[in-house]
Amino acid sequence: MAHNSNCLLNYLAILLLLSLLQSSQAHRRTEDGVKTEVFLSPKFVLEPGSVSNKYYYGINFPRGHIAIKSFNAEVVDEEGNAVPLHETYLHHWVLLRYYQQKGVDVRKYHGDLGFHRSDHITIKNSGVCDSGLSQYFGLGSETRRTATDVPDPYGIEVGNPVDIPAGYEEGWVLNVHAIDTRGAEDKLGCTECRCHLYNVTIDEYGRVLPPDYNGGLKCCYDEMRCKVKEGFEGVKRSLYLRYTVKYVDWDSSIVPVKIYILDVTDIWTKADESRGLRERHHCLVEYEVESCPAGSANSGCTHTKALTTSLPTGGDVIYGVGHQHAGGTGTTLYGEGGRVICSSNPTYGKGNEPGNEAGYIVGMSTCYPLPGTVKIYAGEALTLVSNYSSTQGHTGAHTSMMLSNIIWPIVLFGVAIIVVVVIVFKGETGQGEGYEAML
Repeated sequence: MAHNSNCLLNYLAILLLLSLLQSSQAHRRTEDGVKTEVFLSPKFVLEPGSVSNKYYYGINFPRGHIAIKSFNAEVVDEEGNAVPLHETYLHHWVLLRYYQQKGVDVRKYHGDLGFHRSDHITIKNSGVCDSGLSQYFGLGSETRRTATDVPDPYGIEVGNPVDIPAGYEEGWVLNVHAIDTRGAEDKLGCTECRCHLYNVTIDEYGRVLPPDYNGGLKCCYDEMRCKVKEGFEGVKRSLYLRYTVKYVDWDSSIVPVKIYILDVTDIWTKADESRGLRERHHCLVEYEVESCPAGSANSGCTHTKALTTSLPTGGDVIYGVGHQHAGGTGTTLYGEGGRVICSSNPTYGKGNEPGNEAGYIVGMSTCYPLPGTVKIYAGEALTLVSNYSSTQGHTGAHTSMMLSNIIWPIVLFGVAIIVVVVIVFKGETGQGEGYEAML
């Protein structure tokens, strides 16, 4: 009997081991030639008020010479259940690409200092920012209801062995910034990273913050804690970013596209050969929205920020989308003469369930113009406009436009093609759907 019990225990242990191994593998399926794989990020642990903002290197990702067709993500718990924004706020996730020297051990997690190592080459998108906003994909609270599909016959080319330097291999890093707002004294303040709620006066590198810096990424870095209500108790829990990659094997029928991101805070310095100055794009990424003066009519409380810039190449816009945070009412990119290249407007949730959380932006509209109908010309003056409701102030506002994410310019049969992705970080233009301040 004891022998049978031991056999049963061993059998159960083997089944459990097999189950664990299978659960760690990607779920994969193929439909009409498009392959879909679903992965989980490394685990991050949160408790009420806590912040996780980590970079995960060497994440699971499809291998080989492929064309990415879409990348979607959401926060889930250990049982695979979607976690609502009013419990864990997804400030942002971004996916970055790099080449890593073979034989060099890469830790699964470390800070962004990895971008500066000699054995590590970051492969930026084709945008104009000198630093930051280097991602291939990236969204925030709107991730569940924002399309990222690249239409046929286009695709984002990666894994081409011709492009990878000798002695290196391609890898991907995922940055996930999540804030646990269960029991928060001020949920909106926590998600906007207001410094007084985090009791922060120095940034993560030990530098003293300017006295006029009221909130933003410098106050809600990894392992910080936002103020929770006195006496509130909540359990720690393990969470993951579940991400879904759709792709096809590369072949000559696919038209490659590149990604461009425009940032409304870009401080653009034009090149001046006579003075020895090169063109610079210093993208600040975030800014502050001041509230309307007391007594102002709500209908007139709109904060507008604009950027005028240009791109060195031209082509057709294939896709565009904006990214904003609570308070955003839309964002628009204009070409010369005021013609609209892409408008992207937020959808606000109206309930409690994941994907419809009241007061949060749960989706952004996208632009899919027919190829050839919307063009950007090399050197053309482009104007990015971001609008915010300013019935109350907002810190850490972002506005960037991913022209087609601009997905990128290439030359095909003598015609320049640009996929423009318009991504807006906490910015806006146009009218948002059902805006309400987050409680």
